[in-house]
This record gives sequence, C-alpha cells and structure tokens, in this order.
Amino acid sequence: MAFLALIGAAGFRAAPGALMVPLHEEFGWSMGTMSLAVSINLLLFGLVAPFAAALMDRFGIRQVISAALGLVALGAGGSVVMTASWQLIVFWGLLIGFGTGAMALVLAATVAHRWFVRRRGLVMGILTAGSATGQLVILPPVAALAENVGWRPASFVIAGAALLVIPFVWLVMRDYPEDRGVLPYGAEPASYEALERAAGGAVGRALEGLAFAVRHRAFWALALAFAICGATTNGLIGIHFIPSAHDHGMSTTAAASLLAAVGVFDIAGTVVSGWLTDRFDSRKLLAIYYTFRGLSLLLLPWLLSHEVSPSIVVFVVIYGLDWVATVPPTAALCRQVFGDRGTIVFGWVFAAHQIGAAVAALGAGVIRDVFGTYSYAFWGGAALCVVAAVLSVLARSRPAAGVADPVQMR
Repeated sequence: MAFLALIGAAGFRAAPGALMVPLHEEFGWSMGTMSLAVSINLLLFGLVAPFAAALMDRFGIRQVISAALGLVALGAGGSVVMTASWQLIVFWGLLIGFGTGAMALVLAATVAHRWFVRRRGLVMGILTAGSATGQLVILPPVAALAENVGWRPASFVIAGAALLVIPFVWLVMRDYPEDRGVLPYGAEPASYEALERAAGGAVGRALEGLAFAVRHRAFWALALAFAICGATTNGLIGIHFIPSAHDHGMSTTAAASLLAAVGVFDIAGTVVSGWLTDRFDSRKLLAIYYTFRGLSLLLLPWLLSHEVSPSIVVFVVIYGLDWVATVPPTAALCRQVFGDRGTIVFGWVFAAHQIGAAVAALGAGVIRDVFGTYSYAFWGGAALCVVAAVLSVLARSRPAAGVADPVQMR
C-alpha cells in the first residue's frame, strides 16, 4: 500500500511537466512564470516531508496519506477553472505541493524503519522505485490527453486517480507491525522491543530533529549533495526535459514517453541500489551515481533532436538507472549517523533535495527565456554533480555525538 501511495505522489508531482506546453499555448504564460509555480510545488514537496514524518509518528500513516491525497485531488480538479497565472501557484504550487510532500520519500523511510529490521536498504530501494513507477504509469496518458484532447481532461484524470487511492489506503494500511499482530521482518522474538510511539507536538519533534542535525557536518554534506540530486532530477530533467525536447522539434507525447522510460529503468536501478546499500559503503555508491549523472547531463544538449534517436535512448537508460538510486544510500547514512532520529533527519535532507529541485526548476526556465536554450542549464547541472560526488565521499558514516543507540543498516 505504501508503494501504491508513492506511485501516486510521484506521478502527480511529475504531471505539471507534461502540461506546460499546452498551458503556454492557451494562456501565453512564459516558461519562467510556469516554472515559478512548479518550483513552489517542488519546494513544498520537500519542506513538508519532515513534518509529515513527525505527523505519521503522532497520528498514523493512513490518516496523513488520506488527507494528502485529498489535497492533490483538490489541486488538480480545481486547476481546470484557472484563468490567471497566480491561480497556477495556488493549485499546482500550494495544494499539490502540500499533498505530494506528505507522501514523499519519508513515507518509504518510515515504513522501512517500522516494519523491517533486516534488508532495510533493499526495502527502501523497492519503495523508492514507486516514484519511478508513478512517473511511468501516470505521465504518458496525462501527456497524451493534454496534447490530443486538452489539459483540463488531463487534470481531471490526476484528480480522479488521487481520489481512487484513498479508500484503499484507509482500508489496508496500518501504522505498526503490532497492529497486524506480527513482528518486523528479521526481528528476533526474544530480543525485539516495540518502537515507542510518539507523543507530543509533531512540529516540535521535527524542529528538534533539525536542531540536532545541523550541529553535525555529516548533515550538511548529505543535505547539500541531496540538494544537487534534486536539482538534477526533479527540477531540471523532470520539469524541463519535455519542453527542451519540444524545442528540438520532438512531440510532447514522444518526449513524455522518453521521460516515462526513465522511470522503467529507475525501478531496476533503485532496487539494485538498495541491495548494494546493504553490502557496500554508501558514500562510495553516492560518488559513483553522481559522477555518471554529471557525464549524462554534459552530453544531453548534443543528444536531443526532433526524433527518438539511439543516442537519446542510451541517455534515458543511464539516467533512469541513476535517477533516485541515491535515495537508499542517503537514507542509510542518515540512520547510521543519527540513529532513531534518522527518519526525521532524512526528511530534512529530503527537504534540501526539493529546495535544490525548486531552484533548478525556476532557474532552468529563466535560462531558457533569456538564452533561448536549455544547454547552459544542463551543463551547470553537470558541474554540480561533481560537487555532489565530492561531498558524498567526505560525508561521515559513524554515529554522531549524542546518538546512544543507533539503528544499524547492515
């Protein structure tokens, strides 16, 4: 059920990229204007995450996810009455941003922490792959509807999909293994102690986790590297790949299909990354992932054309395998360094991911408006990936001072 919720969150968040061209054609809004709304969406997708993690601890997973899906449906359904660009910010930016943020990767981290003692890296990889699956399942039909029928029916599809998931979440999802009368996977009955259920204010717990984390250099290394991860995935490619391909004469549907294909290979890449995280140094894995991503972005401006060429297919394969392969090792390092605070700290690291995505989404749109091309944005992303690789190697993997009983990932 968590996998299904993550599918929805990723698909709903990625959908605006497929609607930018028809909105531009109908209303004449610039890429910079629309990128502002999308950047707010991406920013909230991250900033809501640590508070969502604390709310899940306090009130339960299914309550938070059900409310989040309702916000997504309201935002997507309400957008069909838009007539001004500020309304784009309300519906796409605020409502969908809050809704998808509450279903962000902290949901995967929370489920892995509560329901599994062994194979947490692999589980994190499988759940993270839900974000790729959502992009694969939702993006192509939304793009096809937007191009052939209109962007309003496409928005209704998003709203309907969000509403459809709510009853399944409410009926099936549970908060802790004890609610099902079972132990977490890999737990020994003789030694297992149930997790203490949180009490008190969720906001206070989220802020306390941040106050603890910012005193350690490992947090800043992970947060900055993950900000670059967000800038070079959700912010740059996730939002601007379709418009950039359209600049080269490729149809919106073909470009959306390529972006969805990234999701196909991301499923394999993320699951394998989770398996590798259980066995190898997470810092080295991150350095490798960021290096390959930088090389891909460096070459992208020369690979785009009016048709789907073999070279752009190779880019899709490489970028897909690398898309969110960074998540399992990053979550593992948060847990290793920050122990029981690891899930909330990962929420803040993920917030940095989305800040980077928001900056890149806006910045790439402005670059396109000013220079008439996305090439400089792609090359800038390649340079940032080198910085992320270095930060990952420098990140500490030992428990932070004040962490008495860290949860081991291996």
